[in-house]
Amino acid sequence: MSEKQALRVLLCIGVNQNFMDGTAEEMKEVWAAFVSMMQGIARLPGVRVLGNMDDDRIMVGPSVAFPWTTYVLADVPDYDTVAAACNLLRITPVGDGTYKLWKYMRIEARIGRELQFPA
Repeated sequence: MSEKQALRVLLCIGVNQNFMDGTAEEMKEVWAAFVSMMQGIARLPGVRVLGNMDDDRIMVGPSVAFPWTTYVLADVPDYDTVAAACNLLRITPVGDGTYKLWKYMRIEARIGRELQFPA
């Protein structure tokens, strides 16, 4: 019997207009919450972050769909862990915790498998 393969997941994260309308202090608090969320993704059991890409130098303004602001490529053990990664936006507090990160950002997961081909 073959070993269960990890899911290859592309997390697509977009910043929304609430972030763009925020004060400089609010933006700093959102950034701190974003870093916490990214660390949380990497700490989920069985997750191996392969890399990330930030697109905000050539994509300016809020992203409600493609192109997204930033991407994370990771191997994830199962669907529930993908859902847990996405859920971090709902539960990660910003600043004093009045709002959660999903007020300022959105996340979408694309789930597939590693494409393997001969070298």
